[in-house]
Amino acid sequence: MSDVCTRYYAAMCQTDLPNPADRAGIHRNVGRMLELAHFAATAYEPLHAVRLIVFPEFSLAAPAYDSVEELHEKLAVPVPNDFTDRFHETARELGVFIQAGSFLERDDRYPGHVFNTSCLIGPDGILLKYRKVHPWIPWELHTSPHDLPQYDAPLFPTAETEIGRLGAAICYDWLFPEAVRQLALSGAEVLIRVSAYMDPWGTASPLDWWTIINRARAIENVAYVAACNQGAALHRYAPFSWPGGSMIVDYDGRILAQAESGGGERIVIGPIDLAALRAERERRRGHLMPAHLRMEAYSAYHRSIYPAETFRSPPRQQDVDAAIQRGRQRWDDLRRGPAPPA
Repeated sequence: MSDVCTRYYAAMCQTDLPNPADRAGIHRNVGRMLELAHFAATAYEPLHAVRLIVFPEFSLAAPAYDSVEELHEKLAVPVPNDFTDRFHETARELGVFIQAGSFLERDDRYPGHVFNTSCLIGPDGILLKYRKVHPWIPWELHTSPHDLPQYDAPLFPTAETEIGRLGAAICYDWLFPEAVRQLALSGAEVLIRVSAYMDPWGTASPLDWWTIINRARAIENVAYVAACNQGAALHRYAPFSWPGGSMIVDYDGRILAQAESGGGERIVIGPIDLAALRAERERRRGHLMPAHLRMEAYSAYHRSIYPAETFRSPPRQQDVDAAIQRGRQRWDDLRRGPAPPA
């Protein structure tokens, strides 16, 4: 790793774009996203060095159809593709790293399945490909790699770069502390959240899950969080509205920068200080939670709840509903504990 950059700025490029009905619409959205990337890298250059640019989930395409078959036919793309080539060209031109929203991905190794996939793309190309492990069930019929028999790629990859070790997870994944913790245990220093987090769980009281979760994940993993949320209006992605509020949070849970609530296309930038983070991780004996994990104590994790290796074929709504019910039953069994002796 050459030319290590220990202090730089991250830009959350919040979008409000039409939802494509086909792959041609994805090209249109990519064009606007690349304009925003240029704005972020060049407009702020007299003040700050922007090296990380993050886009929200579904900025490329949302699951606009009711069946996996239609998504696969009309919107799903392989990765890499022409779109990732365009991001790569811009990353190389600007000397930045781009977390390029999320694709609806198809893969010939898993015929008919559709993944929700986010790529980290740098000047040298694609550095990691993350497939959403926790689709927002029962609404999303994307396939989780967890659910595929014999899936052998890492579920939680990270990438070592000149701007630190980066790891990403998508939207609903972040409501599972176990998922983001996997990135931290792999050394991630900047945790990237690619999200389409809707009202009323977004940025407003009384819920404000968006802010609470982002700050909690930063604190418990002693890591920066760079979280970009969809800012789309209701008519873009009905029946939900999307409140934005994209933010950068430091390793102690401080919000360093945040877009105003209320959605809309916005760019918000904030500092990432790797030297400070590394010094804190090295010095601390208290509040160093990843190093204080008593792994053997968590016996409940030795049991399966949501069933693994569930879907050899692409999931249908009734399949997902059945799997949800199995998970609920296993959780009930776990809560009740072992049966008393006769």
